[in-house]
Amino acid sequence: MTASRTSLEPEMAQSAEEVSTRERVLTLVLEQGPVCAADVAEELELTPAAVRRHIGALEGQGLIQVQQNPGTFAPRRGRPARYYVATDAGRAEFSNAYSDLAVQLLAFMRERGGDEMADLFADRRQGELERQFADRIDPDASVQERAEALAHALTEDGYAATLRSVGEAGFAVQLCQGHCPVQSIAEDFPQLCEAETKAFSHLLGVHVQRLATIAGGGYMCTTHVPLALPTRQTTHPTEVGTEGI
Repeated sequence: MTASRTSLEPEMAQSAEEVSTRERVLTLVLEQGPVCAADVAEELELTPAAVRRHIGALEGQGLIQVQQNPGTFAPRRGRPARYYVATDAGRAEFSNAYSDLAVQLLAFMRERGGDEMADLFADRRQGELERQFADRIDPDASVQERAEALAHALTEDGYAATLRSVGEAGFAVQLCQGHCPVQSIAEDFPQLCEAETKAFSHLLGVHVQRLATIAGGGYMCTTHVPLALPTRQTTHPTEVGTEGI
């Protein structure tokens, strides 16, 4: 996945290598954010100075920003690291040119047929997503393996997806999407987010829960995927005796 160069090219010409590297930095922040400069340098095999230069340029262009609540990360020595995420403008670098037309079309459908028409479209979208990814996910694989395959398939199709472990190992993962190809549409039609969640649930064979969406203001779409139910002790109610009745 490569960003368009409308915002990545400054007024003064840069070398093709410089622009390409900056695109790689933006893509990594979009896919793995919140991410710090040190991790970007390690992942892309760049010098710290080069990463700082590119991050500074991307931040100056409004394509990335410091995440205000980055969560819990492993502590580093020295100054606290700054963690970056893509902004709406940064994600827009990966948007297709037909979003505005799609929004207008769905709005027209809703005006003529009410919310039921939008719901019908969302149902159809769910079926299309399931067909789109079904061939790339082994139904006999474990939930973990299916989730990994889904994340890979989503990335191939432009969703910049990653899989992250949460809680105790083996109990759950989060499917994170750094890019939403239908973001501008889903902002007005949340039925599309609901359809995507239902499709993921069917493809993975478990009940998943959407925790955040880019369309809803999150820095990425995050879906909780349970891998196993934790065992817990249960007490059974004492059976009522029948003596004396």
